[in-house]
Amino acid sequence: MVFDAPRALARGLEVLRLEAEALSALSGRVGPSFGAACEQILRCQGRVVVSGMGKAGIVGQKISATLASTGTPSLYLHPGEALHGDLGRLRPEDVLLALSKSGATREVVQLLPAVKAIGAQVIAMCGSADSALGKHADLVLELGDVPEACPLGLAPTVSTTLMLALGDALSMAVLEGRDFTREEFARYHPAGSLGKSLMKVGEMMRVGEQLPLVATTSSVREVLTVMTRTPGRPGAALVTDDAGDLAGIFTDGDLRRLAETGSLPLEESIADHMAADPRHVREDQLVGEVLRLFKDTHVDQMPVVAAQGNRVVGLVDVQDLLEVRI
Repeated sequence: MVFDAPRALARGLEVLRLEAEALSALSGRVGPSFGAACEQILRCQGRVVVSGMGKAGIVGQKISATLASTGTPSLYLHPGEALHGDLGRLRPEDVLLALSKSGATREVVQLLPAVKAIGAQVIAMCGSADSALGKHADLVLELGDVPEACPLGLAPTVSTTLMLALGDALSMAVLEGRDFTREEFARYHPAGSLGKSLMKVGEMMRVGEQLPLVATTSSVREVLTVMTRTPGRPGAALVTDDAGDLAGIFTDGDLRRLAETGSLPLEESIADHMAADPRHVREDQLVGEVLRLFKDTHVDQMPVVAAQGNRVVGLVDVQDLLEVRI
């Protein structure tokens, strides 16, 4: 067999053309049933259980994952396994989203009597509302009669693209209906860079014994002792007044500048040598915002004050941001 590059390119472009045309046609086919499906999911007191066989099942797993990550409890249920006991995962308060291009997939259609007996609602995503699946569903999202892009007309290509796109559309419409926020998204993506950047400073700041606090009446020597003995060696001390409010900060850099003068005023008050009214952040600020502040100001530490007022509650070090890999 001799590889024909121009022919391969032509086939690839043809597949993209067919899928793009099918998606355009689908956007004109989506109607009231789509809105009704969104409402049914939003009103669902249980989970959206997604099921499909073969390639449709793989797409179903992705749809379920998208729903779950955007505020809609969801799981994927393999129709074959469901027929052998896993149907016990379905509850009356759930919604079953069943995927089948033909609407006649045996394992999916065989689920319907049992699903109805359980009392769960059924949303079908299939080619036609007149199919076996469509006729027994409470709502139908029609894909239409679309040819596959496979030269043999067999491999699921266009149909699975349409299912994936329609699943995304459903998920995003439901997300908007929930008023789902970036902070909620971060809650479900704690290991991702976006999730970490949407953490609040209060979730990762240094507190307790790791917080180097000194009073305005402390001497420079006492401040250096606190900086040295604080676990993690933060390289800074936060100076507070009698009310616990932020008065200033003293850093390793300040110490070096004092040393360059030729003498260290160890017994003098830290109030005479601290940086007064330093740049600081609130405990309810997003970590992503704080990272930008660090980049803009080229500092290594910032005091953290309460969401309301000026009371010191923590310290954030640039190393802390590196620790969580932001």
